[in-house]
Amino acid sequence: MNRQKQERMQELVTLLNRAAKAYYQDAQEIMSNLEYDRLYDELTELEKELGITLSDSPTVNVGYEVLSELPKERHESPMLSLDKTKEVEELKQFVGEQKALMSWKMDGLTIVLTYRDGELYKAVTRGNGEVGEVITNNARVFKNIPLKISYKDELILRGEAVIGYKDFEKINETIPDVDAKYKNPRNLCSGSVRQLNNEITAKRNVRFYAFTLVKADGVDFKNSREEQMRWLKEQGFEVVEHVMVTREQVEDAVADFSKKIVTNDFPSDGLVLVYDDIAYGRSLGRTAKFPRDSYAFKWADEKAKTHLLEIEWSPSRTGLINPVAIFEPVELEGTTVSRASVHNISIMKELELGVGDKIEVYKANMIIPQIAENLTRSGVKDIPAVCPVCGGATAVKQVSNAKALYCTNPDCQAKHIKSFSLFVSRDALNIEGLSESTLEKFIDRGYVKQFADLFHLDRFAEEIKTMEGFGEKSYQNIIESVEKARTTTLPQVIYGLGIANIGLSNAKVICKEFKNDVDAMIGADKEQLSEIPGIGAVIAGAFTEYFKDASHVEKFKNLLAELKIESNEGEEKEQIFAGVNFVITGSVEHFANRKELKELIESLGGKVTGSVTSKTNYLINNDITSTSSKNKKANELHVPIISEEMFLEMVEK
Repeated sequence: MNRQKQERMQELVTLLNRAAKAYYQDAQEIMSNLEYDRLYDELTELEKELGITLSDSPTVNVGYEVLSELPKERHESPMLSLDKTKEVEELKQFVGEQKALMSWKMDGLTIVLTYRDGELYKAVTRGNGEVGEVITNNARVFKNIPLKISYKDELILRGEAVIGYKDFEKINETIPDVDAKYKNPRNLCSGSVRQLNNEITAKRNVRFYAFTLVKADGVDFKNSREEQMRWLKEQGFEVVEHVMVTREQVEDAVADFSKKIVTNDFPSDGLVLVYDDIAYGRSLGRTAKFPRDSYAFKWADEKAKTHLLEIEWSPSRTGLINPVAIFEPVELEGTTVSRASVHNISIMKELELGVGDKIEVYKANMIIPQIAENLTRSGVKDIPAVCPVCGGATAVKQVSNAKALYCTNPDCQAKHIKSFSLFVSRDALNIEGLSESTLEKFIDRGYVKQFADLFHLDRFAEEIKTMEGFGEKSYQNIIESVEKARTTTLPQVIYGLGIANIGLSNAKVICKEFKNDVDAMIGADKEQLSEIPGIGAVIAGAFTEYFKDASHVEKFKNLLAELKIESNEGEEKEQIFAGVNFVITGSVEHFANRKELKELIESLGGKVTGSVTSKTNYLINNDITSTSSKNKKANELHVPIISEEMFLEMVEK
């Protein structure tokens, strides 16, 4: 019965969130206010009855916080790796006369959760197995994690944080620079879980799947791992998909799991078996490296032999030219593949890879095409002496431990396209409608040669309207976006230039230091820039080197002539909060969000940090009497807690 109520609760959360998104973001109404309120009340009652509140429930508002760093914490007991095999027979031998739970070995980031008094108390990453990072702030915004559970004693469990392939692809689509795109969902998940700003984590749709219960005193699990998993589901956790197997059932179960790989949205690199009999498993102890009650199974990669047809060389914005192997199409894991990245020249030489070679290919973790072996090894030849895009000279450079090919032509068209792509991106000029493919067409036709040319596309109005895929409406949309982008800020322009190592935050610091004085800024030497807090020798060197080039200065000034630079109001205002440190927590009423409040404080010379310390001067919280951890810390350190109204009174004095 409780399971049905849980399912209904999750159904209500999904339905209400969909209705709220439609109403507030898409200006659509998919249910009446009366119906929304009725479902909301039903959800509230279910949460009270079950003692469970999910992190994405509309009944809770998880505040966003920014931390200065992630604290480290040593695990109570080391988190060991698992011994592994690719042979099904070895799995059968492991199971023996016992029963075992078989589940996915998910490819994300392992997290340890601790609950106390029915609430999420702490979340720590696996780290190196001995010491992990505390990411409690971020775990609170995982899409499916329960913030409150019915069990009130201390609960400790382990699970995997993952990002699905669909969300991975959506996020990568928003990143214009191909070099900055995430390589796989695991890398994206790792970066998302370890963010200092949990607002970013919340947008990444991280999900948590429990796979091991470590501690829950006073509960009778009938000496069964399967019973532990069932109980965790009752507490509101999503648990990793699992089945009970005997030795005779292992082979069929492995086959059943393998069939699901192609359609699964989440990444997995194998399976895990753990003895169902808890006492038996514990009695086996562990080796120095592995626990003896668990065993991992890695997929035996399906391989196919084929012939290498060519090496395709793919340039990027940084000048790096990536080798891609093109081979006769083969069927692997149910799909046809005909290309695989070789990554760099060092790997090519290791494989002695030459066109015409007979090669063996596979899909790593049944997903990513790779070359397993070169069977004929004719040797590397025909590394291009010129860039395939611009015809400029190439050079082989040592990068870390590998050799890679680079285009040396600073005016390479590939670099050009990628540079324009960065320039029109959201954090730069934010010109909507100018995709990389559109920019490539404009550059090929000579419509744009430097950034300033984007503001004169009207010169080619008739040509653009008659281009394939364009018309009057699409042309007007681009022109409107361009005109809107004329009004911008100097840091966004500096960032949009694509100077090495200069991000938006660095650009803001430099512009603030020089009070938006362009001539002073581009005329500064390396020593001047290095003295700015937060700007080191590397950034200072990159900045001065860029503006040493007279053509860069000329193009920059041509660009500025097209723009209306918004004044930095913070420089015009009296710096009444110079040297004053604030922390903001809870919801805000007089500002659109906490970011807006933070920007006001910074414009008045103040600093906003993520946690209350002895250096904090004020904690802003509209709920002054709250017993939140930040309020408790502020009271302990005698830091004044002020409301928004009190803060605004300080501003207006």
